[in-house]
Amino acid sequence: MTTFDTAAPSTRSTPEVAVPRPAESVDLLEAPPGTPTLLPTLPGSAYTDPAFFDREVEHIVEGRWMCAVRTDEVAEVGQYRTVTIGRESVIIVRSSGGVRAFLNVCGHRGARVCTAASGQVKRTLRCGYHAWSYDLEGRLAGAPNLVKMPDVDRVAQGLHPVAVREWLGYAWVCVDEDPPSFDETVVQGATERVGGPAALEGYDVGALVLGRRITYDVAANWKLVVENFMECYHCATIHPELTAVLPEFTRGVAAQSGEAHGATFGARIEGFTVDGSPGFAALPGVGEDQDRRYYAATIRPTVFLNLVPDHVILHRMFPMAPDRTVVECDWLYAPDVIESGASIDKSVELFHRVNLQDFEACEITQPAMSSRAYARGGVLVPVEHHVADFHAWVLEQVGDAPSA
Repeated sequence: MTTFDTAAPSTRSTPEVAVPRPAESVDLLEAPPGTPTLLPTLPGSAYTDPAFFDREVEHIVEGRWMCAVRTDEVAEVGQYRTVTIGRESVIIVRSSGGVRAFLNVCGHRGARVCTAASGQVKRTLRCGYHAWSYDLEGRLAGAPNLVKMPDVDRVAQGLHPVAVREWLGYAWVCVDEDPPSFDETVVQGATERVGGPAALEGYDVGALVLGRRITYDVAANWKLVVENFMECYHCATIHPELTAVLPEFTRGVAAQSGEAHGATFGARIEGFTVDGSPGFAALPGVGEDQDRRYYAATIRPTVFLNLVPDHVILHRMFPMAPDRTVVECDWLYAPDVIESGASIDKSVELFHRVNLQDFEACEITQPAMSSRAYARGGVLVPVEHHVADFHAWVLEQVGDAPSA
């Protein structure tokens, strides 16, 4: 696993805390009466088969809304970023009319229009092959000898548009010609998980600013990464720093095991930091019922949203191959925290350690996906049963899993 880390891990000791057992109406450690204790997973080939991965790319990565870039990275007219969405390179650029997105393909002979990951232009995006240029609304603006081709339709010969929406301070894109409802597939799914629109609005994520970004190149299938994030059966085993701050996680019950559940900080924990020390003032809209709690949501297909009182952590995953996933993790804070120059290292370090621990677990799992011992898959214990819903959703998008 390759990481680009701007904060070195601390050597501080982990605080010792008591482990409470929160009251719950349903004991998620036991299967409901009349249901099997163990549920089957997807077969191992679903994590290794190139043909199955291609179907996932076509129907999920390219067929759903993907969180592409932060809008403040394209804040000025002419600023652009390119991002890989499945088989496509997408240009996201700020025009005078707002954020626009296009396939990064010149309509003349198919060259990449933008070869850099980011940049800024004055008025046009220019292909470096034959100098065809496009305005920031995607129309063909100029080309050698274009005046001698009066029948050329500059709109029809423009860049291929991509659907784009702005939410939570990010530009989300869908390269499919017929995108699904953004509100139903993105907004509703996220808000339901954390307790409704008002619960999420209190964090005002779109008004936060980027404090730190770390990119991880994970040698594992994207579904292994999603499954890991959704469950906490592994937390007591590999996350000592996280369970010190959120001691109820030692039971294996994840924040996503049920809707609107926020894991409570330990009794002697003062902030969501690597050593439990104080963080920053709670975000202005965070209510008393949300204070000293951690909420999490998987926004299908590839976004993880983590909410704590004083900051937000957002992961964006980019499936690159059956056994490779790039994850960009952003730590977002109130503007005054970053402007003050205060150190954010302790809060960044906590989830950076969690990320490294999680991704290592995914990487030691990936090789076994091609083993005959895992040909028919594995099992989910009761506290992981909600992961079966994710498996069912994947199959609903792409059809049957590959044969064992």
